[in-house]
Amino acid sequence: MDKYNLLKSIDVVAAEYASGSIDIKHLYEKVSNKCMEHIKFTGLKKEKTCHYLSMEFLMGRMIDNNLLAMGILEDVRDILKKHGIDEFCFEDIDDYALGNGGLGRLAACFLDSAATMGKNMQGYGIRYKFGLFKQVFENGEQVEENDNWMKFGDPWSVRRDDESIDISFKDGTVSAVPYDMPVIGYGSKHINILRLWQSEAPAGSSDFKISDMLYPDDSNREGELLRIRQQFFFAGASVRAVVRNFVNIFGTDFDKFPEYNVFQLNDTHPVVAILEFIRILHMEYKEKFNYALDIARRTFNYTNHTIMPEALEKWGVNLYKEILPKHLNIAKRINRKLKRELSLKGIKGSEQKEFLIISENMIHMARLAVYVSGHINGVAAIHTEILRNSVFSRWLILYPDKLQNKTNGITQRRWLGLCNPELSSYLKSLIGEGFMTDLVELKKLKNYIDDGFINQFKKIKSIKKEQLAAYVMKKQGIQLNPDMVFDIQIKRIHEYKRQLLNIFSILYLFFMMKDGKLKDFKPTAFIFGGKAAAGYKRAKAIIKFINKIADIVNNDFEVNDRIKVLFVEDYNVSYAEKLFPAADVSIQISTAGTEASGTGNMKFMLNGAVTLGTYDGANIEIIEEAGAENNYIFGAHVDEINSIRESYDPNRIIRDNLLVKRVVETLIDGTVEDMDGSFKGLYDSITKGASWHAPDYYFVLHDLEAFVDARMRLNRDAGNKKEFALKCIKNMVNSGKFSSDRTIAEYAKDIWKL
Repeated sequence: MDKYNLLKSIDVVAAEYASGSIDIKHLYEKVSNKCMEHIKFTGLKKEKTCHYLSMEFLMGRMIDNNLLAMGILEDVRDILKKHGIDEFCFEDIDDYALGNGGLGRLAACFLDSAATMGKNMQGYGIRYKFGLFKQVFENGEQVEENDNWMKFGDPWSVRRDDESIDISFKDGTVSAVPYDMPVIGYGSKHINILRLWQSEAPAGSSDFKISDMLYPDDSNREGELLRIRQQFFFAGASVRAVVRNFVNIFGTDFDKFPEYNVFQLNDTHPVVAILEFIRILHMEYKEKFNYALDIARRTFNYTNHTIMPEALEKWGVNLYKEILPKHLNIAKRINRKLKRELSLKGIKGSEQKEFLIISENMIHMARLAVYVSGHINGVAAIHTEILRNSVFSRWLILYPDKLQNKTNGITQRRWLGLCNPELSSYLKSLIGEGFMTDLVELKKLKNYIDDGFINQFKKIKSIKKEQLAAYVMKKQGIQLNPDMVFDIQIKRIHEYKRQLLNIFSILYLFFMMKDGKLKDFKPTAFIFGGKAAAGYKRAKAIIKFINKIADIVNNDFEVNDRIKVLFVEDYNVSYAEKLFPAADVSIQISTAGTEASGTGNMKFMLNGAVTLGTYDGANIEIIEEAGAENNYIFGAHVDEINSIRESYDPNRIIRDNLLVKRVVETLIDGTVEDMDGSFKGLYDSITKGASWHAPDYYFVLHDLEAFVDARMRLNRDAGNKKEFALKCIKNMVNSGKFSSDRTIAEYAKDIWKL
């Protein structure tokens, strides 16, 4: 890269904008295009490569991240300032929200790490016309609006018409057109590709709206069909592209295929790729079925992200028969092969039922992935143990070497270097910038922790809180006091993540204050962020309830100088870049045994926040690294949850504890208006359960008082600013394990053999 001439050309473009001859959209496009001209951007590589198939890639803002990787971010900001342009003018330009949450953000971190480490890893997904919806609040309720993420163009992608692929369903054919985006390793030493497929129809036919939207509602038959089409569209196109590339180089000697290619399936969404791969080898290249299956078993690997049955996808046989009959037949043949293999291992008759890929007229995608994949992995130590001991326990008796753990990670380039330049610059001044590519180097900071270090850390934290407060005012017109403790829970809204427990605990404190029983409380801003799936009624009711309680608390002059409640609107990656560095407290309160890993917990830790959470997911490993004494863990462990699940009665807690009763009954007693009955639905879910689950299935009331106690203990500790800052610092210093660089190194060594 010719840095001098690149910066010179950007200077010219900035001068154009400053003169008024171009607008912000064209400034963004021209700066991006100048960078693309200087990137050595080639097609798919010819060396051994991991092909990472994911339904989501939550890339976030591209321009600043790429400028950082190219080593010119500060230079470009200096150029902008020289011309009187706001150095953060690109902040609201592009946010590639082609994902829902942790799954897609993890995929983005993995791409960044692989490129930085010089590992060949190409991502494959869908180029959705609209990203995850934009969230707006109307009367406290989430309303979804289309996210036209391309309204400022897509200058970081290159369309490859010559590499388009036809994807055939029983009822029609569409063209998968690839758009390749460079994934620039830090220092620009290695560049990988994220290939996103766009669905286009031949003249006069339908493209089935395959790439229109992320995660269509699959609660009805048409939605299910569209989901299956989406999955096959991108997984099938990706497999065909890789096979085509291999054949162009090596011919049809498929014995060599696993030497040069490995597929990693990010959850069950792309598992149909297995069926397509076997179909191609068997039906198009006339290889024997068992040979094609053997090559697949040496090529595919599967990452499991959940233990919850509803997320282990299964599809009706009749749905596949309607649009993918050939793949259904492949699945049936694999199923017969599995049955023979089980019989040879002594498992016969009805004992085979829990293993079968096709059972009760359903195709079980996770079972297909487990059977065919060479390796499967969980994403945190406890998650992998749960897979070993329950979800896949019988499988692992038969195939004991398949399961590995690969604890998730985050890229410190974006989640420290980019979003917290004040802190990263200070750390570089002490220990150099080695931590940008080896996060464990943060442990060197232990030699520098003194009063001066603590004071500088507190000063930087205050700056980040002020920046967040200004951003919230700009976005929502709500005033935050930066002197408050910032207590933050930001993640997808789901019952198991227990945002309801969080707001219940705030109500508990609110009522104690109103009753005069809680006078000594360090002022705290309780901040929420996250989106509920458009069709997830209870999750949307939780959002509305939080907003309604926020209105009550924030307008109560007896308490609003001590507690503030805020739900940030339209939480996305760019908002996250403001929230993580400003946090004092990371709220991670999923029911023990439900959160596979989490990565938000790692981002908070890296930026110097304590964890207030349950013994779940990667929280456990965070505590192991940073110490229980520097975090706040509460609530039932997995073993306790399992032991009381049959006998647990939340109504007994309501009867026995008047304050808990008062909190829960705000859902139905008129404290908040419930015109549509959604709050009554939440109340019934807690007290009566539903057709598919018992009352209080996620043990909200069981853990409520323990949560309040932990929150009170944290609040008392926060009164000693020096000691509390030291806890935050110890979390940051010991966050090295949680770099996605470490995760990718483990995948590359243990699974991909790169």
